[in-house]
Amino acid sequence: MAVNRTVLVINSGSSSLKFSLVQPDSGLEIADGIVERIGDDPSSARVRFGERTVSRSCHVADHDAALRLAFEMLTEAGGDLDTVGLVAVGHRMVHGGRRMYAPTRLDDEAVAVITELSPLAPLHNPPGLHGIEVARRLLTDVPHVGVFDTAFFHDLPDAAARYAIDREIAERWQIRRYGFHGTSHRYVSEQAAQFLGRPTTELNQIVLHLGNGASASAIAGGRAVDTSMGMTPLEGLVMGTRSGDLDPGIIFYLAREAGMSSAEIESMLNRRSGVFGVGGAIDFRELHRRIDARDADARLAYDIYIHRLRKYIGAYLAVLGGADVISFTAGVGENDAAVRADSLAGLQRLGIHIDETRNRAPDSGIRRISADDSPVTVLVVPTNEELAIARDVVAVVDLISPEAAG
Repeated sequence: MAVNRTVLVINSGSSSLKFSLVQPDSGLEIADGIVERIGDDPSSARVRFGERTVSRSCHVADHDAALRLAFEMLTEAGGDLDTVGLVAVGHRMVHGGRRMYAPTRLDDEAVAVITELSPLAPLHNPPGLHGIEVARRLLTDVPHVGVFDTAFFHDLPDAAARYAIDREIAERWQIRRYGFHGTSHRYVSEQAAQFLGRPTTELNQIVLHLGNGASASAIAGGRAVDTSMGMTPLEGLVMGTRSGDLDPGIIFYLAREAGMSSAEIESMLNRRSGVFGVGGAIDFRELHRRIDARDADARLAYDIYIHRLRKYIGAYLAVLGGADVISFTAGVGENDAAVRADSLAGLQRLGIHIDETRNRAPDSGIRRISADDSPVTVLVVPTNEELAIARDVVAVVDLISPEAAG
């Protein structure tokens, strides 16, 4: 009996390493795991294979040790990379710049290009490169493929992609809107069209990816025409710890008057801002608990979050000339009925009618939460970036070795 093709999907962070074993042809995720606090003592690790999960708390010195530990724990849980039909390793990469936008086989030349792009994403690309280096060294018998978060937004219209700054400086330093979470936005928009039984080319869609990181996109006929994140993942919506949009003059003011360095300001805007910076909590379940306890800071953080979200929804309705579909996805978008209801409240004149019973139903899977007579369909669409990455990876594998298809 033929073994299903399996792709190992790796997402390497600065102090963490996540992985999934995905069968792109069936859509099944047969294993997943995470090693956290790499370099700290103790580190923690969890690996699931099928129905069995194993956990450890121990010192993990670096990403090499983390991936070796993940493989060891996978074997302990009953998995074996030699028998699952592994055909490739897919690496989630945050930034591909202007040059890396298609799923790309990671040979030495491609890795060198990604290294050159690191200044565009100093918090994200270097850890991703660590993951590539380690995995290529440990898994030499299968191809490695990079899939880029920025790819879906590669061909944004110039009016959306370009910033109104000195043209020569922008071109020299590659300053433009790149957009992020592209794999999720593409996957969700395709799933929404499939759910409605219509081709993506017929639909104007707004996708709201609301997790710890959050982004919105406007998609016309399957093509992204605007997105909230910019040159970096800091722009746009209010996020768990990131500020989103702010007056750039604030940065100069803090440098001049508060004596803060660029590194200190960057850290504050990325790690101590957003919902956490205002309300003291990242997890929206905790934020709601604090609001119920009449915590004024938590209430303000939530109100700022919703206000910014509504502004982007309104802006993208204007950009698209009206939407056929609005989809909520990612951790907050999929699970927080209050956020969904509040962000769309009072928009009946714009054709958006939420069915409160549907919205609050504790369902999973893709589902409609708008009323039957709502001109705009509102959906909850679980994202699956690992599956989307795995499918992109096998498309590259099939080009490398057509006999591997099927």
